[in-house]
Amino acid sequence: MSVSAPPDEQIPVCVDLDGTLVTGDLLWESLFVLLGREPHLAFFVPFWLFHGKAAFKAKIADRIEIPPDTLPYHLELIIFLKQCRLDGRPLVLTTASDWRYAKAVADHLKLFDQVIATEGGINYSGNIKLKRIQQVCGETFDYVGNSASDLPLWAAARASYVVNASNSVLKRATNVCHPVRVFPRTGNYLRSLVRLVRPMQWAKNLLLFVPLIMSHQLESSKWLQVLFAFVAFSACASGTYIINDLTDIYSDRKHPRKHRRPLASGEISVPMGLLLSSALITGSVVATLIVGSSTIALFLIGYIAATLTYSYMLKNKLFVDVMMLAGLYAYRLLMGAMVADIRLSHWLLVFSVFLFLSLALAKRYTELAPAVVLGQLNSRRGYRAEDLQLLGHLGPTCGYLACLVFLMYIEGDTATMLYPRPAFLWFVGPLFLYWISRVWFLAHRGELSDDPLVFAVKDRHTYVIGLMTLLFVLLAVWPL
Repeated sequence: MSVSAPPDEQIPVCVDLDGTLVTGDLLWESLFVLLGREPHLAFFVPFWLFHGKAAFKAKIADRIEIPPDTLPYHLELIIFLKQCRLDGRPLVLTTASDWRYAKAVADHLKLFDQVIATEGGINYSGNIKLKRIQQVCGETFDYVGNSASDLPLWAAARASYVVNASNSVLKRATNVCHPVRVFPRTGNYLRSLVRLVRPMQWAKNLLLFVPLIMSHQLESSKWLQVLFAFVAFSACASGTYIINDLTDIYSDRKHPRKHRRPLASGEISVPMGLLLSSALITGSVVATLIVGSSTIALFLIGYIAATLTYSYMLKNKLFVDVMMLAGLYAYRLLMGAMVADIRLSHWLLVFSVFLFLSLALAKRYTELAPAVVLGQLNSRRGYRAEDLQLLGHLGPTCGYLACLVFLMYIEGDTATMLYPRPAFLWFVGPLFLYWISRVWFLAHRGELSDDPLVFAVKDRHTYVIGLMTLLFVLLAVWPL
């Protein structure tokens, strides 16, 4: 006697979590957040793996809670699942993530009737997940997944749905089943990769050329050396930006602008971000060693050490974080001088200290101001809401001190030696004063981007001021 198939409304829909319902991967994300908060645990992570994947995931879940309200959900899939629920179909969340993470997501969405997730030392992935689904839901079920580990589940399911899968996985899925529906990846993947490396941030590395420009050096060989350093430094810096994004992924999702970053939005997976970061950092250092530029290689290694120290230790220290950001700006000047074999003027160093401190304070101010208004200030960053006003005072003060140093420099012996007509430099002072004041006016209005130097690259006022400054400098340099 044959058993009739259950009606459609009784067939459960089993939905994968990582990469499917959520475009990110909760294990990788929580691991990097954990290392960002407690970097010393990096030593213990390999030993946790000896006890199996389930125990490894439990160790991380013991220490890190996910914020389910900020996760990057696949909205088109959620609309589909809501329709299934309206049709009366049971929904089951099935995942290899730790049970606590799956439960948090299920409680937040209020869509699922049951949860199958890693617990009790069992990692529910692949065939193990399939057996558990068959125990709970029976032999007839529909399955929604995204990765190669879901192939046996698609093959066993009555109806298969493929979500956010790569082309290779989609091809393999069509070999084992006939997907009822394919939910494609959202956004342009290549564009997301470009955004991930932040090419606009390379503008900061133009500081490498400042020592050459300020010393009036025209030697082509030195310019080529600094140009190579610029390329290597840009690649290395992009790699460290990705690491910083990995450790900040939860806090970025709560930020009004940063939640659109490729890692925070789930457009790029954490493993891909880690792979790209490793390639950029390793490639930049190896390339400098191959061409025999040990000086650049040492500076890159020093920069990597400094940025990792900032990301994992100093980012949450009151005012130390700002000093570190200013120091990383100044580091570029020092590197440019060393590569070109130029001695930095003490005037330039003092001017840079105050200018970069002002810009670093502006960066921190623009990050904290929206969080204060929305009541979402992260207490771990070391700042309180009442500190915002003080930052707003310190920043312009440092900028005006930089302007004062520049004006004092005009009357010094160094300026007289480099500029036949230094009097024209006095016109640069008001231009700089206007520019730094405008930066802080925009910061107070909430119209400044997170990084003032990146803002300057996009700001037409900055270009006008820059051209006028160049004109007066040329007039000062032009011989009588």
